[in-house]
Amino acid sequence: MSLIDTFFNAGVMQDALPALLRGLLNTFLLALAAIGIGVPGGLLIALVRLYAPRVFRLLAIGFIDIFRAAPVLVVMILIYFALPFVGISLSSWSSAILALSIVMAAYSAEVFRSGIESIPKGQFEAAAALGLPFRVVMHKIVLPQAFRVVVAPTTSNCVSMFKDTSLASTVALPELLKEANNAQALFANPSPLIAAALIYIAILWPMVRLVGLLERKFRSEKGH
Repeated sequence: MSLIDTFFNAGVMQDALPALLRGLLNTFLLALAAIGIGVPGGLLIALVRLYAPRVFRLLAIGFIDIFRAAPVLVVMILIYFALPFVGISLSSWSSAILALSIVMAAYSAEVFRSGIESIPKGQFEAAAALGLPFRVVMHKIVLPQAFRVVVAPTTSNCVSMFKDTSLASTVALPELLKEANNAQALFANPSPLIAAALIYIAILWPMVRLVGLLERKFRSEKGH
């Protein structure tokens, strides 16, 4: 069998395509759920980290440090396989979404913290001198500026999160990689795995380029 027939077998890829598309849909849903929960959660944790009473700030710091240090795979396995020992059993979907959302929130919290802290303190002092409430200061002054700073690293984190969805196969969730792995076993040919890799690249490469464009745009604006 030739190299093409082994790794780029068009017939096998075509037969495996329906399964790969089902997996891709699950991958999109999983990524959107994790990002939709993790990014707002990260903003909330960042605000607690910066402005809450000391005990809550310490808890936020602990959360951020622990879940930025812990591999996503470890978090996912602990949730899916360890929690049942204390009477908490979650489905594959719930376990994967919870694990990915927790890690996404930890990384997002640190990004938002750095973005908020990049705003000159003079703006906070001017707002305080005007007697503006904290909520108004954050909503009208600080966060709109911080969002411009964090958009590039947040997009990068979203790319990483999309890739990390492949780890959900360890908890039997039929995302793209698991469907590809099942297809390669069914057809006794690795072409479905190559097809899955090409799908990941086709989707994520534009996002990677977007991160670069956003970073250059921000540096250009900062330079002016």
